Amino acid sequence: MILLFLLLLPITHACSTYMPIPTPEGQISTEIGMPKEAAVTEYSAIHQDAPDLPLPEQKQQSIASATAVSEQEIAASVEIEKRQDTAVPLQKGEKEVISEKAVPVPGGNTSPPALNPPEKSDQEMLDSALESCETANYFWERGELDNALNSLDQAYSHILKVSPDDDAEILQQREDLRFTISKRIIEVYTSRFTVANGYKKPIPLVMNRHVERALEIYKGKDRQFFLDAYRRSGRYRPAIVRALKDAGLPEELSWLPLIESGFKIRALSKARALGLWQFIASTGYKFGLVRDQWVDERMDFMKSTHAAIAYLKELHQIFGDWATVLAAYNCGEGRVLKCIRTQQINYLDNFWDLYARLPLETVFYVPKFMAVLHILNDPVTHGFDLPPLEEEPETEEVLVDKQVHLKTVAKHVGVSFGSLQDLNPALRRSCTPNRPYALRVPKGKGPVLLATLKNIPVYRPPVPAYVTHKVREGECLSLIARKYRTSVRAIMELNGLRRSSYVKAGWRLKVPTRVTYASHMSQHSPALVHGVQDKTIEYVVRKGDSLWRIANRFATTTRAIQSLNQLHSTRLYIGQILLIPYKKSDFTAVGTKAYPGIKHDSRVTLAQNE
Repeated sequence: MILLFLLLLPITHACSTYMPIPTPEGQISTEIGMPKEAAVTEYSAIHQDAPDLPLPEQKQQSIASATAVSEQEIAASVEIEKRQDTAVPLQKGEKEVISEKAVPVPGGNTSPPALNPPEKSDQEMLDSALESCETANYFWERGELDNALNSLDQAYSHILKVSPDDDAEILQQREDLRFTISKRIIEVYTSRFTVANGYKKPIPLVMNRHVERALEIYKGKDRQFFLDAYRRSGRYRPAIVRALKDAGLPEELSWLPLIESGFKIRALSKARALGLWQFIASTGYKFGLVRDQWVDERMDFMKSTHAAIAYLKELHQIFGDWATVLAAYNCGEGRVLKCIRTQQINYLDNFWDLYARLPLETVFYVPKFMAVLHILNDPVTHGFDLPPLEEEPETEEVLVDKQVHLKTVAKHVGVSFGSLQDLNPALRRSCTPNRPYALRVPKGKGPVLLATLKNIPVYRPPVPAYVTHKVREGECLSLIARKYRTSVRAIMELNGLRRSSYVKAGWRLKVPTRVTYASHMSQHSPALVHGVQDKTIEYVVRKGDSLWRIANRFATTTRAIQSLNQLHSTRLYIGQILLIPYKKSDFTAVGTKAYPGIKHDSRVTLAQNE
């Protein structure tokens, strides 16, 4: 076999493809070699005939090198065939671009390295950044926060490659994407703290003798109150639950209004706390609830809900314990912090450590809330058969830019006056304020209101007959009368005072509004009717006026005046402004004339002689 190999050497030397054979010095010889196919064939033949015969070291290196190069070339050829099969046919006028990816060749040499791809334009960079943002949003919705952050990092790297010397439109797109990316990064990091799931509820359900006592009260004398409040909760609780979930707060807090107000939207406590969440005026003002002569947003359940969520968040940052948070919500954070300081310890104890030091009402407030949760979690065990819930009203809001009365709106829209009052409980006088206001109407009635809004007359609220004045130290009736330009006798008659020399500091007196009366009299005197615009005039009610006298004076009817002013009765008060219907032709020639006074004339005789 060895002799056969030596005879074949001159023949193989003439072949075109050679396999380098290592020399004894370890260098590769390029002059003498053999084809790799021959090396592999010889290797197989030798081991088939004499498997135990060892091969020379040089022959082993030659065969191993031939085998390795063969495998590399086969893989390269397969890759080229795949690319040829998937190649896209060239369009007319296009030139073929040949990839110069390095392919191993015999001898260990490779072809020239691949060329760099063409650089993307600034617009293409921005498009790539936008695609990465969309990918990040997809990962974020699936809860893959790390992948979302990686995609946002990639998007930011794209916008950094945009040239700062580009045109204004490209730079504006870059800044918009920068803002979007930064905002989304904050949202992703924030969601890491809101998607954490545990195996226990955030508000622990404690059962002790205080909670058992509250359970007995709800099973006894307050049973009907609980059932009525639970029934009313269907109108408001679904929206409250959605707001709590958006804020990342426990859903159990949605039952807090059952303790506070029994889900009564106009509930008023002895401490002047008002609304579903029982805000006092100062706390409501602190969290953005408007309160003026027209509206009181403490009775708006959605706005007061957002204010309550902000307050609960602030309290939880202070105390960190939901039971203590509920106690602070009831009696104020200052009172709870004072109780904590009196313990002379350097950490915040839980609510039950503070139980004996808090006010009596607050002490029983938290056990009642715990009792409500126990009943709702297992009503059958506690002997309750819960009634069906009231349906949540479907509403929509319409921005009204003028002052209108709800009764007029109800007639034009085709709903009842009571339903509009229930949907807009924050309106104190059943009319919108003298500024743009988002009026809540039943779903589907919004377009109807927008279409008829121009036909709804502007509401003119009546001028109050008096103002309330709180007496201060050193004030007397004559000083108060001089301040409001009225008389002492008028103040005494309006307040039922017997002596003009006796008033006490802190009294609240009703003072007639003579200033308002006089100003309206000068502007809307019947002698100046010809200066008023078409169809109606404004008349200020004077002392001794009645609907019948006013109707006769302006040649109209009492029914017309009542209909135009939406009066339910014929009762009037001094200073009230009425809209009077009239015909222009009846008042264009209104004037005055001199009357020669006669002795013993009175108002009655003067009126009879007109």
